[in-house]
Amino acid sequence: MKAYRASLLYFSPDAEPNQAAVFEDDGLLVVGLNEQGLQVVQAVGSYPALQARFAQVPVTHWPGRIIAPGFVDMHSHYPQTNVIGSPADGLLPWLEHYTFPEEKRFLAPEYCAQAATFFIAELLRNGVTTALTFATSHPCSVAALFQAAQAQRLRLMTGLCLMDRHAPAELLNQKVPHASVDATEQSLMDSEALIQRWHGVDRLGYAITPRFAPTSSAAQLRGAGVLAAKYPQVWIQSHVAENQAEIAWARALFPASRSYLATYADFGLLRQRAIYAHCIHFDDEDRALMRDTGAAAAVCPTSNLFLGSGFFDYAGADRVGFKYGLASDVGGGTSFSPFHTMLAAYTVGREGQSKTGLSLSPQHLWWQHTAGAAQALGLAGVVGNLQPGCEADFVLLNPRATPLLARKTALANSLDELLFSMIVLGDDRLIERTVISQAV
Repeated sequence: MKAYRASLLYFSPDAEPNQAAVFEDDGLLVVGLNEQGLQVVQAVGSYPALQARFAQVPVTHWPGRIIAPGFVDMHSHYPQTNVIGSPADGLLPWLEHYTFPEEKRFLAPEYCAQAATFFIAELLRNGVTTALTFATSHPCSVAALFQAAQAQRLRLMTGLCLMDRHAPAELLNQKVPHASVDATEQSLMDSEALIQRWHGVDRLGYAITPRFAPTSSAAQLRGAGVLAAKYPQVWIQSHVAENQAEIAWARALFPASRSYLATYADFGLLRQRAIYAHCIHFDDEDRALMRDTGAAAAVCPTSNLFLGSGFFDYAGADRVGFKYGLASDVGGGTSFSPFHTMLAAYTVGREGQSKTGLSLSPQHLWWQHTAGAAQALGLAGVVGNLQPGCEADFVLLNPRATPLLARKTALANSLDELLFSMIVLGDDRLIERTVISQAV
């Protein structure tokens, strides 16, 4: 066992998100091995209450610091790291002028490897310990990312990007030379081979990944649904209802479906562990479909603001009752930092709801990027929290990391004031270290 003494932030699993945070000013986090030899939380609470029980356990003391759960990023694109901050008129022009040209470079395995190594390092530097992310349509891009995540013990889910139409020829899923199957069938065979190779290895998981409905044929979406039924423990990830032009395009391509979201349901791609990025332009039937199937939304506020796509309707999601959590959406998203993402989510709540605005509490914002995101991914009690049994992923926060942070956090008279100070003023400098659960 190991023990760590500092202030502690974690979440009650049974409380409402806006009041779920638990804070111990002088806390103790005790970590030990589970039956699988993985480091997990054994105990968490106040140091005075736990000190005698764990008196024989070596303690690392970090005075003036806060231990908090590692952040969970529900949606990003590792091949888009180089296109962060690229100007465009909107989503579709941004894809055409920046994203697709960059993704063509991932045909080269060595390019994939260096991009994956940088991406994983950047996640960890910003305190992200669990991530669901896109690769490209090249199988080598998937393998490179899994290898980089495995080397750093990051919990990561990704998969082959499925697209067999309406994209540059170099990015469409490719037929193997001299093979008897076509490119669409090959992409599904490649996906299954990657599932069998990587899903459940160490802390890795596979995600069946249609890019979005317009870039997949009906045959490819149907095949993806067959895989999703065959492998119910893998994830599904895609995009939906991000941009009005995209929605019109999807509706024209799949006119028999009730809505853009319903297109995925029609092909068997809505279920638990199905994560759809954006989910902005929904009606209540769409929200009910998310709720009833167990699918969840990855809320991407920095990219939605940057590309002018719209605002996620928090009030509508809560009223109908479907799951959601926060995501950076790098590279449409403008930062790897969870603090930037949480601040943007607060802005979305204030500006994108009713005339009076919705003021998301600091506890709710932090929950969305930790315990709430884990719940949406089907990983509640595994990551995103520091409750007993959770994998021992955590960040060490220095609330005095900058002069302004030190000045502001010293004035905090409540937990909400402390958390909000870090959300508004924090960045990667606030993350003093990131600790990943290790296998022994």
